Amino acid sequence: MDVHLVEAFAEDPLRGLPEPGSGAVPPVRLAWAAPHVVMLDGYRGVPRTDGTSSHRSSLVDQIDWETTAGLRRRLDRLGLGVAEAMDTAQRSQIGWTCARRLIESTASLETGLPFVAGAGSDSLPPAAARPGMDRIVEAVVEQARMIRDCGGIPILLPIESLVASRSSADTYVEVYGEILDALEGTVLIHWLGSMFAPKLDGYFPEDSFERVMRHDPEKIRGAKLSLLDAEREREIRRVLARNGQFVLTGDDYNFVDLIEGETGPSGPEAELAGRRFSVGTFSHALLGVLDAVARPAAAALEALARGEVELYQTLLRPCEEFARVAFEPPVPSYKASLAFITYLDGLQPNPMVVDHLEGSRSKEHYLRAAELAARAGAFVDPGAALERLRSWAAATG
Repeated sequence: MDVHLVEAFAEDPLRGLPEPGSGAVPPVRLAWAAPHVVMLDGYRGVPRTDGTSSHRSSLVDQIDWETTAGLRRRLDRLGLGVAEAMDTAQRSQIGWTCARRLIESTASLETGLPFVAGAGSDSLPPAAARPGMDRIVEAVVEQARMIRDCGGIPILLPIESLVASRSSADTYVEVYGEILDALEGTVLIHWLGSMFAPKLDGYFPEDSFERVMRHDPEKIRGAKLSLLDAEREREIRRVLARNGQFVLTGDDYNFVDLIEGETGPSGPEAELAGRRFSVGTFSHALLGVLDAVARPAAAALEALARGEVELYQTLLRPCEEFARVAFEPPVPSYKASLAFITYLDGLQPNPMVVDHLEGSRSKEHYLRAAELAARAGAFVDPGAALERLRSWAAATG
């Protein structure tokens, strides 16, 4: 095994620092991690599919629910929130039956920061004909209400039918308006870029996003942006700040600087989860990468809360370097990279993910990701993680 890789496991940037999660300092940024789901060992014999509805219906018996919940408990102990049933959990592959159980499971954990969960239309039964927009609106509303009833904050997932039907900007505004008018309480909007989901290319055409966000700013408190475009995110958050709304960055390539924010006078204030923050000058976070680098990321956010900006950069920058490898094209395969790191950390018994997406990455990719995760301080026990990596590498050939 490469000597530089082995040396990486001897490093620990958190050495000498208190383990994160003490809660001694009030946070200055909200941060939700979007975790994946863990598969039972028996899933190894299930062949890869095209994500058909029959495959989704059987997944409920293939998921290791207790270990999956354990990943969420760990995030909460570290002071991070849980963003449930999102893209990292392979929402489009697991379907609503599994997503609903994930949401209910996370709700039972009574996390310190209210959980966020994706509300979509995948509860509609599969049909030969494309469902009408009225049925889609009803399904999204029903899921959002279920999330609210469980104590979570619904985040409206992209509506694929709007893209498939090449809907106009006015139609986007009308559809979102119907959903929002039917809901009560805080709602978030998710804008997922085409690099994560190619079929969403062209989502929110023209000025439809800004118009949707202006619909009811008291209800729509913010948006998660997964566009992998830092400058565009800065522009959007300045626009949203005029409405008192904030941005949750989903930019796994540029999150360090986006979370730290810009110097200068603070913008107006917004409230979420019982806390008030200025908006427009920095982003909060809802990131898939936090699933794998929760330990150093939590320590970095605590350093930022103490005003130790240099330490924040020192701790979080290697996490971003890891993310750039984990999220390299094809970007949707990032879930496998994250699961591999939690497997090496002893948090799950195998590195499998839904529909065996782990097979979409090379051995070289996994070794590089492991090295960068080690340099970031992701592993609680680097020595044990290195031994698991050696065993995996030997078995992989």
